[in-house]
Amino acid sequence: MQELVVISGKGGTGKTSLVASFAVLAENVVLADCDVDAADLHLVLAPTVLREEDFSGGSRAEIDVERCIACGQCEEVCRFGAVSLNGAASELVQKTYCVDPIACEGCGVCAWFCEHNAIEFGPVVNGRWSVSETRCGPMVHARLDPGGENSGKLVTVVRSEAKRIAVEHGLELILVDGSPGIGCPVIASITGADLVLVVTEPTQSGLHDLRRVAELSAHFNIRTLAVINKWDLNPEVCRQIEREAARRGVRVIGRVRYDEAVTRAQVRGLSVVELARGPVVDDVRQTWEGLSEALSQIERGRELKVL
Repeated sequence: MQELVVISGKGGTGKTSLVASFAVLAENVVLADCDVDAADLHLVLAPTVLREEDFSGGSRAEIDVERCIACGQCEEVCRFGAVSLNGAASELVQKTYCVDPIACEGCGVCAWFCEHNAIEFGPVVNGRWSVSETRCGPMVHARLDPGGENSGKLVTVVRSEAKRIAVEHGLELILVDGSPGIGCPVIASITGADLVLVVTEPTQSGLHDLRRVAELSAHFNIRTLAVINKWDLNPEVCRQIEREAARRGVRVIGRVRYDEAVTRAQVRGLSVVELARGPVVDDVRQTWEGLSEALSQIERGRELKVL
């Protein structure tokens, strides 16, 4: 079993569009959408949810109105401005303290210092993850609530479930749609992966973000390839990206041209390889063939090490 993670330095480069096409072209694959802050692979693959679970990424404080005597100790020790004298009245006081659930960082200090045991502190549900079936195979995906914590932890849950499904069904590849950027969810997506594909675009920000992502994957010693999407919009910057990638030891395995057929396919809830024919589909297929060959080389290298 192998794991291919597709990431990008910024949003809007076409990462998910390419992942959807790869999902159609692949065989024996489990899909994992690890862009938990803004998941959108489901918009193209139209999954049928089989199972859904709550996710708790942390804890939160909540003040018991009946026990609160409005002493103000909780507000004094809170360093995040989450506690205020704005709660409901009780039999003891005309106004009690309350906790802003968005501002609360879940540290638990207020509950620790409350002498009247008026603050409950426990896990909170701030997201959900699902196991679904798509026309391309099983898919694990998730959604973190707005302002929810521990996106990296939720990514780990999604990847772990995808691996379990792959083992259970004897599937050979986990195809991961990762998050843009270089933050916590990206790190959680690529750690321990077999291969990373960076999707970039021919702009100066695309060039800059390629550098950042390449440095991140190099730090974790993960083999990294790149594909330049909409390369023909700026051929000169495209060549700059190829030179920079070569300098960093990242092989550019594909160029995908701009084509409105990609947008037309998305509007219909399809990947471009399902709807269109022509040069852009050939570009995507050639990129997938390059990825397949790279995965085969990694597997052969692994087998030689065992021997």
